[in-house]
This record gives sequence, structure tokens and C-alpha cells, in this order.
Amino acid sequence: MRVLVDRLRQGAWRRSPDEVVVEEPLEIRLDGHMVATTMRTPGHDYELAVGFCAGDGLLGGAAVTGVRYCGEGPAAEFEYNVVTVETGGRAPVPTPRLGNVSAACGICGSTTITDMAARLGPLAGTRCFDVDAVHAALAAVPAAQEMFGRTGGLHAAATFDAGGRIDVLREDIGRHNAVDKVIGRRLLDGRDDAGAMALFVSGRASFEMVQKSWAAGIGTLIAVSAPSSLAIEAARAAHITLAGFARGAELNVYCGQVGGGRAQPLGSNASANS
Repeated sequence: MRVLVDRLRQGAWRRSPDEVVVEEPLEIRLDGHMVATTMRTPGHDYELAVGFCAGDGLLGGAAVTGVRYCGEGPAAEFEYNVVTVETGGRAPVPTPRLGNVSAACGICGSTTITDMAARLGPLAGTRCFDVDAVHAALAAVPAAQEMFGRTGGLHAAATFDAGGRIDVLREDIGRHNAVDKVIGRRLLDGRDDAGAMALFVSGRASFEMVQKSWAAGIGTLIAVSAPSSLAIEAARAAHITLAGFARGAELNVYCGQVGGGRAQPLGSNASANS
């Protein structure tokens, strides 16, 4: 949306229009049952809802048969802020998450690595990416961030292939939402090549980012900023290659391998703490 702002430039004030990111709540339902309310940037709402349900393990292996806006009347009356993912009742009835999920917050510690490992198991057969592919993807992302170029206020997530070519890119005010939109798009398209893809995120690599990559079957996660200790621990358990501080020609690999660079062995319980 466009707003009037007072800008200070070279010691002088000037009023002019500026474009800012829209943030609104989205209520996500599964087969009509309340799941959660998340703050997001409107757009690609179906993808976000599907990706959210998949990443949280709510589908229980059930196929998505449809996605729609819903409410107690016409969708327009609810400003298109309620979406239900349909599985024909085959997915387990979800336990609603109390309170709103902020644009900066994912699972927030409600799911442990042990739970994830029991549900998903370590990834196998995923591609090892060369550093040149990572750099090519990093160079391609900015040009694809249309809304960030206009507002400067959005995160991006993208999957890319072994040649560094962007597969799916989505933007959102929330890092987690951007990832959910990417994963949701791939699920809705019936894609089965997750093991051949890497996931890029424009912010830090939190536990939730690793969890979403793990649930999607993507074995390489590249982040612009730092990982957390729990993210590294989860990546080791998942056999996911985790890299952070991916900026220009720089890259820190915390577990797994990128282009032959050495790091902690996959699945290692070794600690760098002293």
C-alpha cells in the first residue's frame, strides 16, 4: 500500500509517497478445523496454508484435494483472510495452536528434534551442492524479489537446482511464511524432486527453517544470516547440509558439505563448544 512519508535527504525534509508492505492475519484451517492464525503478506495464500500444514506434519500422509477461502459468508466479506486445506477428512483432526503466530515466529519450540526424527527419519539420497551453484542462486535471487525491490520490507525463500537456477521463489513479511509458500507451491504442483533441490532463506537459519526443509525432503539449506545451535543440531539429525552467512563469495558450512568444503560429518554429535 502507498502512504505519505516525510523523508530527510541531504539535510532537507520532503513529503512524498512510499510503498510499504501489507501485513494481515490469515486463519488456516484443515478440513474446516482451526489450525492457527499467522500474520502474513497477502498473496499465494493457498500455498502458505498447504505449506504450513505440511511443515507441521498435520496432513498425516493425506493428499491435498483442494484449497479454498472460507468463512461464515462470502470470502470477500472476510477480506480473504480465512483459508481451509481440504483432504476429504483423511488428515487427522488438528489441535489448534493457541494465539497468533507472528510473522517472525514458527514452531517456537513446541516440537522437539526427537519428535521430528521419529516422524521423518534422516534424509537419504539428497544432492550435494557445489559452491558455484550456491553463488549462482544467490546472484539470481535479488532480481526475482520484486516486492522487496519496491518496499525493502520482505523476506524471500527459494528452491534452486544443481545449476543454481531458481525453481520457486516467494516473498513474505515472515521468513517462515515465505518458506511455507515455496513448499506449498511445490506440493500443489505434485513435485517429487525435493532431494535434488536446495532451499535458500533470506534471514537466519532457525530450528524452524531446518524443520521445514526436513519435512519437505530438501537436503541443503542456505541462509543469508547465522544459524542457531538448535538448527545445527536438527540439521545433523536430519542429515541436512546447513550453511549460513551466504553473502557474495562468502559461506559458512556448519554441517554437511558444499562443494567439497569440510564441516562436521552428517549426523555427528560432536560439539564445537569448549
